[in-house]
This record gives sequence, structure tokens and C-alpha cells, in this order.
Amino acid sequence: FIEAQARWYDYSRARDAMFAATDTDASPWHVVPSDDQRRARLNCIAHLLRQVPYKEIERKPIKIPKPQSKGDYQEPNHPFRIIPLKFG
Repeated sequence: FIEAQARWYDYSRARDAMFAATDTDASPWHVVPSDDQRRARLNCIAHLLRQVPYKEIERKPIKIPKPQSKGDYQEPNHPFRIIPLKFG
């Protein structure tokens, strides 16, 4: 990591040369701004999906049934190991 920081502009020049030599309309490079990794991943996925041509299909309406009655169900008194909610 320390060496990479020391050579930041060497890497930047190499990256710029690679883009100049290989980025074409037929095979483009796409840059994903990634200051926020979660948003970067979502934006990348959305971009990739927009590249795939698709045709809208007619969908039949869905009838959602009423939820089942609780009846005599009781939640167990068990110490479930719930994972922390990192993303709300």
C-alpha cells in the first residue's frame, strides 16, 4: 500500500495510456465512481442491466392471497443469534 501511494502518478499515467489505447466504441471501458462502495456496486449493476436489450412482456395481474391467521402459534423463547443490521 505504501509503495502504491508513492507511485500514484506512475499508476495514473499507465491507466491513462491504457484508456487512450484501448477504449473504443466497439469495446468501451466504463469507470465506476467508487467513493461509496455500496452505491458504486448498485450503479455498476444498474449500468450493466441497461446494456442488455429486452422487450416488455405482457403480465397477467397477480392475486395475492390473504395472510394466514396466527391461530395458536406462539413464538419460541429461543435466543436467536440475529446478525447486526449494518445497512439498516
